[in-house]
Amino acid sequence: MSSKIVDEISKMSVMDLAELVKEIEEKFGVSAAAPVAAAPAAGAAPAAAAEEKTEFKVTLKEAGSEKIKVIKALRAVTSLALGDAKKAVEDAPYVVADAASKEDANKMKKTLEDAGAKVELS
Repeated sequence: MSSKIVDEISKMSVMDLAELVKEIEEKFGVSAAAPVAAAPAAGAAPAAAAEEKTEFKVTLKEAGSEKIKVIKALRAVTSLALGDAKKAVEDAPYVVADAASKEDANKMKKTLEDAGAKVELS
C-alpha cells in the first residue's frame, strides 16, 4: 500500500506537494518543519563546547554566473517553489538550512557548488 502512495506522490508537482503537506498538517495537527534544537543551559560546562559540531548552517553566499543552474540546485536541496528559489538566488546571501546534519550540509554544499554557487557552512 505504501508503495502506491509513494508512486502517486512522485507524480505530483511541487505546488501540489506543498498543498498536500499543508492539508496533512491541518488534518493531523502536526508540522513538517524540522525540529529546532534547544539552546544549552546557561550553566553548561565549557567541555560541551569542545564536542564535535553536529549541526551546520548552510548559507548560499553568491549565485555565480550560472543562476539558472543554481536555482535548479537550490530547488533540489530544498522544498522551495521556483519563484522562491529564484528570489533566494537573486537576493543572496540566503540561509538554505539552519540546523543541517554534517552529512546533509556537505551534500547541499556540493550540489550548490557544482552548479556554480559559493556556499558557506557555519
